[in-house]
Amino acid sequence: MGNKIRERRLEKGMSQDKLADLSGVDRVSISLIETGKTVNPSIKTLGKIALALGTTVDDIFFADSVN
Repeated sequence: MGNKIRERRLEKGMSQDKLADLSGVDRVSISLIETGKTVNPSIKTLGKIALALGTTVDDIFFADSVN
């Protein structure tokens, strides 16, 4: 999940600071999620990040699942 958030953020040319500004989630939390040091972020936090990245929570969680 953290890798997917990082990949999407970088695809958009966005820094962690910019994502923090757009999502309302502090940069430290974003960093911890991206590095896997926070393994269970709240659905509310993930929703804010997903919205700022122009994606969905489902895409972040299930991008690698089998159709």
